[in-house]
Amino acid sequence: MYLIAGTDEVGRGCLAGPVVAAAVILKKRIDNLRDSKALSPKIRGELAKKILDNSYYGYGLVSNQKIDEINILNASLLAMKRAILNLPIKPTLVLVDGIHKPDLEISMRAIIGGDSSEDAISAASIIAKVFRDDLMIKYEKKYPGYDFQSNKGYGTKYHLQALKDFGSCPIHRKTFKGVPTT
Repeated sequence: MYLIAGTDEVGRGCLAGPVVAAAVILKKRIDNLRDSKALSPKIRGELAKKILDNSYYGYGLVSNQKIDEINILNASLLAMKRAILNLPIKPTLVLVDGIHKPDLEISMRAIIGGDSSEDAISAASIIAKVFRDDLMIKYEKKYPGYDFQSNKGYGTKYHLQALKDFGSCPIHRKTFKGVPTT
């Protein structure tokens, strides 16, 4: 059986939290799949439920500490590698969003803009985004004051001001511009 997986990551440009990747093998066609950034949170959530019910999937996370250690590109590739390895079945081909591919002994094809053109990559983008957004909402409860429930770790005006006012917290990426090392 020829199985195509798609993989994508979310959270590369964030100042806080992990980078999260997902890998998805769709069992059936799901309508209206597109890049997660092009969808409202409500539609994204609805599609995520359909994807999880109609696919094989795996997640891969890389912590902010590891991001600081190996850089965001390598962390993104590691997250995708982990997501692919966490699939319950091995794909024949993996379609990767972007120009770089994780280091695995599986046939892969990098596709620029793949999260907008390939359903399996779009599906991975959607479930990774929903997973990471939910995680950042939980982090706001643990580390209040940074507005993680709204900014999801991105460098909004409020988030940057909170960093100036309170310094960084344990989930901040210390090597990223704007994040104090304290």
